[in-house]
Amino acid sequence: MVAEPAVEIGVASIAAAIGEPARARMLYCLLDGHARTSTELAIVGEVSPSTASVHLARLKDQKLVKVLSQGKHRYYSLEGESVARALEALTVVAGGERRKFVPGTPSHLRSARTCYDHMAGLLAVSLRDRFEKLNWLATDGSAKDAYDLTDEGSRAVASLGIDVGAVRNLRRRFAYACVDWSERRPHIGGALGHAILHVALKQQWFVQDLDSRALTLTAVGRRQLQARFGLKL
Repeated sequence: MVAEPAVEIGVASIAAAIGEPARARMLYCLLDGHARTSTELAIVGEVSPSTASVHLARLKDQKLVKVLSQGKHRYYSLEGESVARALEALTVVAGGERRKFVPGTPSHLRSARTCYDHMAGLLAVSLRDRFEKLNWLATDGSAKDAYDLTDEGSRAVASLGIDVGAVRNLRRRFAYACVDWSERRPHIGGALGHAILHVALKQQWFVQDLDSRALTLTAVGRRQLQARFGLKL
């Protein structure tokens, strides 16, 4: 069966975008699921920051990458699972092996820490992943990075002692994907993230370091995270 001309043109355009060496290096760098800044991707692509911006604009136009603006930073990641599958398939054909993401975060901050007024680090990212896996978290159409709770998620969060209605009524964003500094994957930010951290500290699941942003997981916290969320620690 012969493909429609429009499909052929689209495939050729995407292939050309992937086929440029600097852009290919950027895409394969993002295949590990960790977001990166344009500056980091410029280093990966072995090009200048200005050239990297042009390449990333091309990849974004082709819907191969998406960008999340957070403060003064812009984080790039793959547009979706279909892009990842296509890149994986090309890796098989090429017979290559991709490099593993290695965070440069100090070890005492990587596991758990505060990010403004919510929790960040590997445990926070894992917790967000569990919320999604358990069907407690949903995307909110109001913004690309916005989260909401499902009915089941609202009940689960309420069982922690959080007044979900009151949290929703605060004059701030309810929940959003905050790209984690060390993991370069999202944890839960916003009013919901703050409420979860407040409970975790009040129930002594974590102890906050007085001299840094580090959070130390307690024995009680380990049991609670395993029992309530099924986190494997």
